[in-house]
Amino acid sequence: MAQELSVGEVARRSGVAVSALHFYERKGLIHSLRTAGNQRRYSREVLRRLAVIRVAQRVGLPLEAVANAFAALPENKTPTKAEWARMSALWKDELDQRIEQLRLLRDQLTDCIGCGCLSLKKCRLANPGDALGEQGEGAQRWG
Repeated sequence: MAQELSVGEVARRSGVAVSALHFYERKGLIHSLRTAGNQRRYSREVLRRLAVIRVAQRVGLPLEAVANAFAALPENKTPTKAEWARMSALWKDELDQRIEQLRLLRDQLTDCIGCGCLSLKKCRLANPGDALGEQGEGAQRWG
């Protein structure tokens, strides 16, 4: 492997803790090879994958979505721009949904703050798909 990086080098360059690198590896998000002394060595392309993982987590995408997207990428070489574009297209719908949820939160949060009710007629933030909310505001079931 050309220009292999140790786990410490990857952690330092990516800003990701060594324990997180091990976790991501157990989840199959990144891969390493082992030296004769059983030390992990990573290819440089792992830095790009880690950057994508960090951004995905920052916007709230679950690691499962990251793993599904990474499955579309080649494992033994740095992905091309076209391969990255195909991978990112897998997230478009999910990101659009998240953007819409955030927009609703921004626009409607003031109306429902302090209520404590999960069946507000106007609120689809706290309880999306709430069938009981169609019957009006307030509690709809008796304990």
